[in-house]
Amino acid sequence: MTVLACALPAAPAMAAADEAEEKLFTFRDARITESSGLAVSPTHDGIYYTHNDSAAAPQFFAVDGAGRTKAAFRVSGAQARDWEAMAASKDPATGRGVLWFADIGDNLDGAWPDISIYKVMEPATLRGATVPAVRYRFRYADGARNAEGIMVHPRTGRLSVVSKEFSGAVYQAPLKLRTGRVNILRKVAAAPMMATDAAYAPDGSSYVVRTYFSATLYRPSGDVITKVSMPPLDQAESIAYTGDGRALLTGSEGARSPLYRVPLPERALASSPSKATPAPSKKASVAAAETAPVERGLSGQDILIWLAAAVGATAVIAVIARRSR
Repeated sequence: MTVLACALPAAPAMAAADEAEEKLFTFRDARITESSGLAVSPTHDGIYYTHNDSAAAPQFFAVDGAGRTKAAFRVSGAQARDWEAMAASKDPATGRGVLWFADIGDNLDGAWPDISIYKVMEPATLRGATVPAVRYRFRYADGARNAEGIMVHPRTGRLSVVSKEFSGAVYQAPLKLRTGRVNILRKVAAAPMMATDAAYAPDGSSYVVRTYFSATLYRPSGDVITKVSMPPLDQAESIAYTGDGRALLTGSEGARSPLYRVPLPERALASSPSKATPAPSKKASVAAAETAPVERGLSGQDILIWLAAAVGATAVIAVIARRSR
């Protein structure tokens, strides 16, 4: 979360889809007050998962296409210092869904000696229950930082964390995670300023990073495909791909917050590999997926946006200070 969100200017014009964005639903459950993470169920059709932000219990919700909560699940063996993101994948051996919950928020950029990501097997039935978690601890190779995005590559199962900074970055976890020691996250790519979430496409052909202003699509190599304009939200916190990979889902914090579907522009869809293309070998797929993206700096437009935000925030603080005398 950030106190500057209300002072940020509107997103600039960007690539538009052929179809219009649509509001899918509003979260109806009064317990969902800070929807920070979002994922589409890998095995239950029409089900979306979300969880609350900091100061909440280790709990997540299964919600249907009308915004109604079908089940609420407590997570045992987990803490919720600052849950900021979640992701979903499939276990290639069993076909079962896997949910990942990221306790990675750190607004003091070093308040915690390490961060945690919890692995939970997706419940087979949508009935409230307590589910066990496997905890993986992480530390950044180049020092602690705040983060609000995680993503899991659908082919390799490799986790990545996206930091929320003025000079953000994608950090990659080891391919094999260990519970008995801290896993090291290594920087492999630059990311947009103040990223609030991230996700991989269902086929692994692209990934998306969300900010308060827009979303940016990348190839696995780190090359930018395009930026996609997002609907205006009070505090844009979450993003995910639809199950068919043809649209993005995005949500906001707040009571009765909305969930939107934003179709991808044709240029983004055209960048995906053709289904007629022969599948590469497993070894080749992993090698391609693990290619470190090329780092990129901030654009001039991004810098101007954040300078304007800083000036606006300063003005607001000055007014409040004068009135409080």
